[in-house]
Amino acid sequence: MISRVGFITVLFICACVISICLFLSSRPTRSAAAVTFNTDIAPIIFTNCAACHHPGGSGPFSLLGYQDVKKRAKQIALVTESRYMPPWLPEPGYGQFAGARRLSDEQIRVIQQWIAGGMLEGSPADLPSLPEFKEGWQLGEPDLIVKMPQPYSLPAGGTDVFRNFVIPIPVPKTRYVRAIEILPGNKKLVHHANILIDRTQASRRSDEQDPGVGFSGMDVAIESERFDPDSHFLFWKPGTVPWAEPEGLAWRLDRGTDLVLNMHLQPSGKPEVIQAAVGLYYSDQPPTRYPMLLQLERDGAIDIPPGKKDFVITDDFTLPVDVDVLGVYPHAHYLGKELEGFVKLPDGTKQWLIRIRNWDINWQAVYRYEKPIFLPKGSVISMRYSYDNSADNPRNPSRPPKRVVAGNKSTDEMGHLWIQVLPRTQPGATGATVATVATTDLRIVLQKELMQQRLRKYPSDFTAHFNLGAAEQSEGKIVEAIEHYRLALRAKPGDVAALNGLGVALLNSGKPEEAIVYYRQALSRKPDYADAHYNLGNLLLAQNRPEEAIKHLREVLRLQPEDAGAYNSLGSAFGMQGDSTQAANYFEQSLRLDPDNADVHSNLAQVLATQGKLTQAIFHYEESLRLDPDNADAHNELGVLLANQGKLAQALVHFEQAVRLNPAHANAQENLKRARQRLK
Repeated sequence: MISRVGFITVLFICACVISICLFLSSRPTRSAAAVTFNTDIAPIIFTNCAACHHPGGSGPFSLLGYQDVKKRAKQIALVTESRYMPPWLPEPGYGQFAGARRLSDEQIRVIQQWIAGGMLEGSPADLPSLPEFKEGWQLGEPDLIVKMPQPYSLPAGGTDVFRNFVIPIPVPKTRYVRAIEILPGNKKLVHHANILIDRTQASRRSDEQDPGVGFSGMDVAIESERFDPDSHFLFWKPGTVPWAEPEGLAWRLDRGTDLVLNMHLQPSGKPEVIQAAVGLYYSDQPPTRYPMLLQLERDGAIDIPPGKKDFVITDDFTLPVDVDVLGVYPHAHYLGKELEGFVKLPDGTKQWLIRIRNWDINWQAVYRYEKPIFLPKGSVISMRYSYDNSADNPRNPSRPPKRVVAGNKSTDEMGHLWIQVLPRTQPGATGATVATVATTDLRIVLQKELMQQRLRKYPSDFTAHFNLGAAEQSEGKIVEAIEHYRLALRAKPGDVAALNGLGVALLNSGKPEEAIVYYRQALSRKPDYADAHYNLGNLLLAQNRPEEAIKHLREVLRLQPEDAGAYNSLGSAFGMQGDSTQAANYFEQSLRLDPDNADVHSNLAQVLATQGKLTQAIFHYEESLRLDPDNADAHNELGVLLANQGKLAQALVHFEQAVRLNPAHANAQENLKRARQRLK
């Protein structure tokens, strides 16, 4: 029996509008009179600006023609000289990022020379071909296309809207996703969108509790029944090229998974309708590398007086394992000024991750490194963010400035630095090669240290205590798990996830009656909490109380109709009551949902044998052993069936295997003895 207890992960990715900008090789400086649009300016514009500034693009106007550019030439010169455009916030020399979008100094000078020289058009023969912009799916036809179940009506006015839309994914079996694309509908209404993966369907309950389509919120918390940290930046913003994960980094998409589409919407002045679509591109290969997102933050220290020009927050995290850093995502709101992320290596040297001197929330992004950055165990990752709450800050939303604290509203502030890492499997490993083996245990090590660091900042933090409880429990440290769950409940009395987790820990410590108390407390507060029904049902089943167990397990299926584990447990409950027909039916339903579950094959085989369906029973025992060859009980039971059919030689093999696997298996020893006697 596997109990269900969760981790709580909060993923916030606020990726905003950017243009596509690439480096062009600089050319020798030319005289102002010689610079023309067709020869010199069009290549810069077409490569760096047109991705957004074309008909149908997210930019407010097109820049595909000479007249379009000439009309806005002074504006273009101003925004490129100030480096407001193309939008690229990181300072050069503080991290080598893939697809860096900065004009060279020479390109900026050429634009100014063209204006000074009279903005000549030049020979039509010198004009490069117009760039082509593919509408729809940029990566080709997706393997699966899903939409928001219902359109959302965006009001004509008001403040920005942060809305989450739950999209069930109709996959019959586990798939692996190498890329996603989001088609938001009207690009001019969508500031950004990102996707969270919900394997528990917990977000459906948030959706049901909100009267409108979807549910509100900038930050989304998802409770997971296993340690499964959010590890990928899955986002869209106007002008971005869809990101395909490198080999080995595809992510798992299970049956029953929901995608939560988190959208930042901006009213246009008239009522609008939004119904975004998501395309998924599959990989045939399961992941072999497992990244994790580390978060540095100090929101608890944000309390910025009005007029304060240089308010600073910092945070540090010491790596407990070797990692390779794949990318970073810095985030603040409108008062953010200078954002820095850096590392102090064990030898004392400083390694920059990112530096942004002039933060602008409108042009933030995820930044991926050209090559992974290796950081050894003991490295100290630091963030230092400064904020300007004075009237001199042109982006300050309050006039006159007001006191600002941390929060989810755009007029509040945040200070986050997300870092995507791949833990290395061998402590002390060095070099540029990224480990290609599953590193789940090392991610738990990272998770625990992150939560301990959080407790050093916020000693009564619920999420930290809850996740530490789940982590300690996953490692068999039950006493420590119980203590953290109790502290979590002290911080947040009555939280159903913590009540359920504490129940599981108490059960594992040999206190089933206390566990029942906490499961029932969770259900009294949240009667539709499927995990507590599941855990309580299985505990009652273990206490030989099938009638009570059936009530809770059926409730699980009412809430989660495709829960293979609940079907299996119900099969066992009816089997205990002697109802082999019902038992077989539930086991078959479980296998329909989870055909590779060895235990369910074995359970069904046992029931079929009692019904005299020996051929079918033998088949399912063989399937069980194909999936789990080291199950001594299944070997013994299969041997009994084969012996009853007169196939003593085959039966003998399975009895011998059962005894080899479990020398103390008394039934297998006796059956082996009898089989040998009959074969003499």
